[in-house]
Amino acid sequence: MVSHTEENQLLAALPHDARERLVPQLRLVELPMGKVIYEPGQTISHAYFPTDCIVSMLHVTLDGHSAEVSVVGCEGVIGVSAFMGGVSTTSRAVLQSSGSAYRLPAADLKREFENDTSVRMLLLRYTQALITQMAQTAVCNRHHTTDQQLCRWLLLSLDRLRTNELSMTQELIANMLGVRRESVTDAATKLQNLGVIRYQRGHITVIDRPKMEELCCECYAVAKRESDRLASYVEAV
Repeated sequence: MVSHTEENQLLAALPHDARERLVPQLRLVELPMGKVIYEPGQTISHAYFPTDCIVSMLHVTLDGHSAEVSVVGCEGVIGVSAFMGGVSTTSRAVLQSSGSAYRLPAADLKREFENDTSVRMLLLRYTQALITQMAQTAVCNRHHTTDQQLCRWLLLSLDRLRTNELSMTQELIANMLGVRRESVTDAATKLQNLGVIRYQRGHITVIDRPKMEELCCECYAVAKRESDRLASYVEAV
């Protein structure tokens, strides 16, 4: 018997009838950090609703380089292509932090999207928030400093966790942002010297979040507003 589905905002907002149909099909799975859920071009067989983990969506170039385009946590779902008309994805989905997620056959999610208006509106609103985050990430990666990008990335990650701590090496952060490791080291050192974070052996603790928001570019605020708009809709359902 599946329980605690309310730990994911989308599952918690499902209409009663849709919940009755989908909950029996959900399976709670443990996902370790670094696990790849799917690769570009791979057929999506299941959607994942995170509860306490973070999944990074990466676009990968032909020569193997990658950059993060969005992060998904307890507010969302991995596998948007499953109900938006595609059978595969152009991105790689990899666990940024370990935790649990509810796995659902993609066919079941697509059927609910097509047949239940309330479910369709809920998922479309979420997709809009996700697209906004992707757009702001593209702008941020092109026009803002590594310092600002790191602040945005940390803030988005914290919004999806129940703690102010992240286990993440600077090399992995560099891969997510698509920048050199040395650039991340310099940015992290600046934040630590300002008393905003504490970094030690792959563990980042955010000490002064208000200061981090002040140092960040506008990209985080834009994505956060759209995410909050979704949350307000979820609460009203």
